[in-house]
Amino acid sequence: MAPPVRYCIPGERLCNLEEASPGSGTYTRHGYIFSSLAGCLTKSSENGAVEIYKSFRPGDIVLAKVISLGDAQSNYLLTTAENELGVVVAHSESGVQMVPISWCEMQCPKTHTKEFRKVARVQPEFLQT
Repeated sequence: MAPPVRYCIPGERLCNLEEASPGSGTYTRHGYIFSSLAGCLTKSSENGAVEIYKSFRPGDIVLAKVISLGDAQSNYLLTTAENELGVVVAHSESGVQMVPISWCEMQCPKTHTKEFRKVARVQPEFLQT
């Protein structure tokens, strides 16, 4: 059975440098590895590197919850840290609407390319028929 995938946010401390090595989407500070992106946390079994995969792209329609009105630099602080929150609609590079195939991956029905996304688990009562 595969280990559970964890979702993390920018600035979140993931582990210390003795436990793993930094990978894509991370940075180090004071002996710890931090997330620089919002995404799915994975640990490579080959070299022990911690990597964060992008979960959102420009143009995605995202269901999020406002957790703060922010400060002078940012208008709102949003979260997608619940199963029901995340990407609702995404388009592939070919312009086709992608189909969710798991909670962290979507696929283009035209080219069959897969892209990482934090997919929202939309409740049936919110779907239009």
